[in-house]
Amino acid sequence: MSENLSKGELRRQQLLQWLKQHGRISIAEIIENFDCSEATARRDLDLLERKGALIRTIGGARYEGTSPVREIPFHEKKQLLWLEKEAIAKRAVEYIEEGDSICLTGGTTTYLIAKQLKMRQGITVVTNAVNIAMELSDSEGIQVVVIGGVMRNNSFELCGPLAERTIEHLNIEKLFMGIDGFSVTKGITTYSELEAETARMLMRQASSTYAVFDHTKVGKASLFTVAGLEELTMCITDEPLPEDATAELTRLQIGLSIV
Repeated sequence: MSENLSKGELRRQQLLQWLKQHGRISIAEIIENFDCSEATARRDLDLLERKGALIRTIGGARYEGTSPVREIPFHEKKQLLWLEKEAIAKRAVEYIEEGDSICLTGGTTTYLIAKQLKMRQGITVVTNAVNIAMELSDSEGIQVVVIGGVMRNNSFELCGPLAERTIEHLNIEKLFMGIDGFSVTKGITTYSELEAETARMLMRQASSTYAVFDHTKVGKASLFTVAGLEELTMCITDEPLPEDATAELTRLQIGLSIV
């Protein structure tokens, strides 16, 4: 069967086999082990990530099989729980006032927040999500600041060193963060190490952080922790949380808004 594969397909097959055996691989290891350029190594990882075969990390990748749940691409997420996410977005917008500088991370719920903001005036929106920036591009009352970086295809988020250098100089009043998992013990989590690091930096630059998520994220922990619950200002979701989660948010004096 391998005789019918192109040189690139065979290399990616071998790369994935290496990943399955070792758990993770760096760009430098790909270049050394598979005799290819850095650009080719990054392109191979991008192709394999789109297929759901691995998880991109800073400077390399780790095998997707080590993660309990597959990361769902944005176009698939858009079809799930649309009305619930829209209700969460409408509630989130109630906390945004004229003159605010806010930040929206990538995600379907934050994308719907952007749609709700289109007719508002006097708001600055910082985002590292290309699709959110495009959604707001024709809104005259909204100033959009795009954080640069390398785009992750599953979420349209820009991440990496370039994004981090931009974030260091920002002052954000309210950060609205989409997440992949919400857990009392693990905090808020995501599938991507790149997105987790970018999100942590955004939180450090923000005066307040609002986690926006639907009930399917509750009780789940994705691969990378972004922050503990104590670092949040408020959680906005669509169903009552389990008793232990509600009690923990109350103990930490973190707001909870259920739509």
